[in-house]
Amino acid sequence: MNLFLYFLTVFIWGTTWIAIKLQLGVVAIPVSIFYRFALAGLVLFAALLLTRKLQPMDRRGHALCLGQGLCLFCLNFLCFYTATQWIPSGLVSVVFSIATLWNALNARLWFGTRIAPRVMLAGLVGFSGLLLLFWPELVGQQASRETLLGLGFALLGTFFFSTGNMLSSLQQRAGVRPLTGNAYSMLYGAAVLLAGCVVFGVPFAFDTSTAYVGALLYLAIPGSVIGFTAYLTLVGRMGPARAAYCTVLFPVVVLSVSTLAEGYQWTPAAFVGLALVMFGNLLVFTQWSPFRRAAA
Repeated sequence: MNLFLYFLTVFIWGTTWIAIKLQLGVVAIPVSIFYRFALAGLVLFAALLLTRKLQPMDRRGHALCLGQGLCLFCLNFLCFYTATQWIPSGLVSVVFSIATLWNALNARLWFGTRIAPRVMLAGLVGFSGLLLLFWPELVGQQASRETLLGLGFALLGTFFFSTGNMLSSLQQRAGVRPLTGNAYSMLYGAAVLLAGCVVFGVPFAFDTSTAYVGALLYLAIPGSVIGFTAYLTLVGRMGPARAAYCTVLFPVVVLSVSTLAEGYQWTPAAFVGLALVMFGNLLVFTQWSPFRRAAA
């Protein structure tokens, strides 16, 4: 089940970066994110009501959902959408992959969880592989103000994503299942975005093009309802540090899509990078550890 949830999350979220790119243009970024999570939250909430699986929650549960909605379904996506305006989506996904390290550090700060050397090594190996995969893109970026802003927003978005992971862990420890937690959190996040758009006078335009509507539906249903439920279930089953290694594989999926749609050119360094990412997976999902002999 862990492997199924892992690869389901990798496949879905690895393809959402392209859909995010398709949403940029006519509709303001906060409005696009509001459409996405309002639709996803309503669909998920209705499904839970129809199947009678919506859990009751106390004030603490709603407070955790509000925090999770703010971090996971509002602030981090504002940062990622904004970053994608200035730097390529592949580069944003590279920055997002450091969520593995953020989650390990935050789990230590929030819950006192010991950081397993194998998990940290896996994150470093995987991130090194990603650097090789995207090295031409990284080198080709000029150190302009827009590039630095894009990298800064991508880093900030990853921090909010990790904080949302910690809040989801608190929810699940309190007995709130990911489906119920996500339903409330998505609606809370959408409500915050709606309030922000009204206060700051952001126009509620809508792009009726096939590309925008298709991207919205894909981001709302597979990307949000299915993707976040699978990922946060994984957080509850495996812990935030190991679950976040999904983010290291996202750019590999982005590269695969880019090979077909954008003509990405594979290089020897890219193949070495892919091998390092796979080796990082081996460290996370098997019992083999280079530290075992030293510990013995």
